[in-house]
Amino acid sequence: MAAWRQLALILIVSVIAAGLWARFYPGAGDRLDRWGVDWLPFETAKIKQAGSGEKRRGRGGPQGVVATAPVVELIINDQLSAIGTGRAARSVEISPFSSGRLTEILVSSGAAVKKGQALAKLDSDAEEIAAERAALAVRDAEARLERMKALQRTNTVTAVQVTDAELVVDNARLQLREAKLALSRRSIESPFDGIVGILPITAGNYVTSQTVIAMVDDRSEILVDFWIPERYASAVAVDMPVAAISVARPGETFKGKISAIDNHIDSTSRTLQVQASLPNEADRLRAGMSFLVEMRFPGDQYPAVSPLAVQWGSDGAYVWAVRDGKAARVPVQIVERNTDSVLVNAKLTTADEVVTEGLHLVREGAELNVVNQRTAPAPPSSAEPAAAAQGS
Repeated sequence: MAAWRQLALILIVSVIAAGLWARFYPGAGDRLDRWGVDWLPFETAKIKQAGSGEKRRGRGGPQGVVATAPVVELIINDQLSAIGTGRAARSVEISPFSSGRLTEILVSSGAAVKKGQALAKLDSDAEEIAAERAALAVRDAEARLERMKALQRTNTVTAVQVTDAELVVDNARLQLREAKLALSRRSIESPFDGIVGILPITAGNYVTSQTVIAMVDDRSEILVDFWIPERYASAVAVDMPVAAISVARPGETFKGKISAIDNHIDSTSRTLQVQASLPNEADRLRAGMSFLVEMRFPGDQYPAVSPLAVQWGSDGAYVWAVRDGKAARVPVQIVERNTDSVLVNAKLTTADEVVTEGLHLVREGAELNVVNQRTAPAPPSSAEPAAAAQGS
C-alpha cells in the first residue's frame, strides 16, 4: 500500500476514535471545554426557549434534559453482628488431692450442688487413725504441761522446762490439724454452686490426683466469646448492651452486656476478642452453644447518591449537582459502595440533587431541564458479620 494511503487511513481512524471518545467518554466534555472546543454538533445541540423561539446557550453548552436523584444521608458502622461461642461463668474439673479407692459417690449426673457439698469419698481408714493418734498426743502434751505448771509453783521445775512443755503442746496441735486436713481431703467437695456433669467413674475405682471425678458448671451466667473487626475496637466498652440469639433457640433474644475486652488485636485476623455475659436464671442456655451477637453504635453519617451519578475524571470521582437549576461539579471521595447507593465524603446536603441520566449533556454552569426525577438511594445494610469465633 502506498504511503499516502496509509497516512490517509491512519487519519480517518484517528478522527473516528476522537469522535467516539468525545461523544461517549464521561469526562470528555470537561476537557473539550478547557481546550476551547465547543463547535462539535453533539456539544452544541440547541433547545428553543419556551415561548420565545430564540436559542439559548449557557456556559459550557446549552440547556440539557437530564434526570436526577436526591441526596440522602445514611449511617454506616452503626450495627455489628458476630458469631460467638458460649461457656459457663465458672467451670471446673474436680480431682482428688491424693490417690485412693473411691468408696462412695454422693451425687448424680445433672444434680445441682452447693459450695462445699461432698461429691464423693475416698477410703479414709489410715487418715482416721492418724487423726485419733494426733488427738491423743495433744491430750497427753496438755496434761504434761499442766503438771509442769503445778510443779513450777513449788519451784520443782524451771521456767525453761515449762517452755519446752508448751512447745510440745503446740507441735501436737499442729500435727492434729495436719491429720484432720488429710482426713477432710478424702472427701471430694464442690468449690462453688453449680451443676454436675456426667460422672466418668463409679465407686470402687482407684483414682489419683490426675483423675477427673466430676465436672461442675456454674450456669447462672453464660459468657460468650466473639471477635469483632479492628475498626470497632475504639467503639466497644465494658457494660455496653448486647443482644444474642442462640442457634438452638432461634425465636428468643437474650439481653446481656459486654463483660471483658481483650487488650490487643490479633495480628493475623485483625480482630479483637470481646466477651459478653448473658443472665441465665431460667437455665435455658448451655455452655458450648453458638450465638449470633448483635451490637449497636452511634455510627458514621455520610451523604449517599445513586451509583449512576458517580463519574470519573482526571482528578478523581465527582458528581453533577443541580443547584439553582444549574450544574455544579462536586468532587467526591467514595466511602462505601452498595447495590443501590454510594456513600461519599463530599460537600453535599439533602437539599441537593445529582444528575443520573443525560450526563453527557452536562457542563459546569449549564442550565438543566430536569425530568423523570429518580427516587432516593436505599440505605445499605449496616450490619456486617464479623469473623467466626476463633477456636469455636
